[in-house]
Amino acid sequence: MSTELIGALGIVVLLLLLVLRIPVAFAIFAVGFGGVMLLDSFNSALSLLVSESFTIASNAELIVVPLFILMGNIATEAGMSRKLYDAAYALIGSVRGGLASATVVGCAGFAALCGSSVASALTMGRVSLSEMERFNYSSKLSTGSVAAGGTLGILIPPSTGFVIYAILTQQSIGRLFLAGVLPGIMLCLLFVILIMVLATIKPTLAPSGPKTSWREKQQGLLGATPILIIILLTIGGIYSGIFSPVEAAAVGAGLTILFGAAMRKLTLASFWRAAQSSITTTATVMLILIAAHMLNPFLALSHIPQALGDFLMALDIGPYGILLIILACYLVLGCFLEGFAMLVLTMPIFFPVITQLGFDPIWFGVLVVLTLEMGLISPPVGVNVFIVKSVAPNVPLRDIFKGVMPFWLVMIAAIGLLIVFPDIVLFLPDTMMD
Repeated sequence: MSTELIGALGIVVLLLLLVLRIPVAFAIFAVGFGGVMLLDSFNSALSLLVSESFTIASNAELIVVPLFILMGNIATEAGMSRKLYDAAYALIGSVRGGLASATVVGCAGFAALCGSSVASALTMGRVSLSEMERFNYSSKLSTGSVAAGGTLGILIPPSTGFVIYAILTQQSIGRLFLAGVLPGIMLCLLFVILIMVLATIKPTLAPSGPKTSWREKQQGLLGATPILIIILLTIGGIYSGIFSPVEAAAVGAGLTILFGAAMRKLTLASFWRAAQSSITTTATVMLILIAAHMLNPFLALSHIPQALGDFLMALDIGPYGILLIILACYLVLGCFLEGFAMLVLTMPIFFPVITQLGFDPIWFGVLVVLTLEMGLISPPVGVNVFIVKSVAPNVPLRDIFKGVMPFWLVMIAAIGLLIVFPDIVLFLPDTMMD
């Protein structure tokens, strides 16, 4: 049996394991370890497991993962996410579609704390869905805005997706964080514009909310001040060069704990819950990364990345044609696979092709992460859709999927804009880090 055939069979087995809902890390590890053992030896596979586990566990840059996750969990336990939504609601809740728009803005703000799409959708869903139901919002629009707004968590820094991409491709975490800012803001604004357009075309989808006084707006902003300070100091510290991403994560986590304790919203019990959740999520991410570094040598030994790269390069469709094929693969895979699994599976195959074509790896990383966002709301898996379903059990699943489709189309348009105007991605990293 040829090495290429063994590699292809390994990928098929991995896809089958993921479809069968085997935990991502275990599925990737089993295929990677078994593949290296078949193509080389058991001793080589065991040696790789030991060396790669130590390398990942001792990587100082990965400290950002548990610290940013802890920051988001503490913010949730301390009720800071509710304050963020209240501020957005006070500012724009009175316009038509304002509650849905406030939800999207709240998701964007919370994403800048936790870096998790699932956490954003779950937290803002609990906060906002009951309010939108009270004001007779369409269940499709309300659940769609929560599910789509939650996807901003993987694009707006600090983003776990960017950290994983950086580790897999040896890119700068700081540059990726900078690169995600303008696309994240752009996508948030596009979502808000979409909501306003839909509400204008069909007013029954999103009635106007009650008007808020200037005093109520001030109170809303005052309540969100702790979160705004944390965001400005951590993310702003990275952009200005005051902090490295690791230092910013430590400062952000520390400030969140201090503010939560000062507001008397953070108890020992809630802190323990946040810490436990952070440990669980961090362990999952670390296991996936260790498994990824077992899969990469197997793919290299099988020559699959080189064979696929040669095939794509031989196509007479130009660099951007190849790029569109790669992004289309992510869209299709996103319908079935979890985002981290896609990154681990595809980066060893597609990244060499992208660099050979001369595309900027930071720009490509933002495109990939944005495409991963689309997978979070794509049927049949659509993780964020099922998260929203758990918060809104009375809304049929098909209605939630219908509600997210306009946002999905807007995300396609956003990818097009980033391809046509790459400076939207590269402006901040090129001007602030070079």
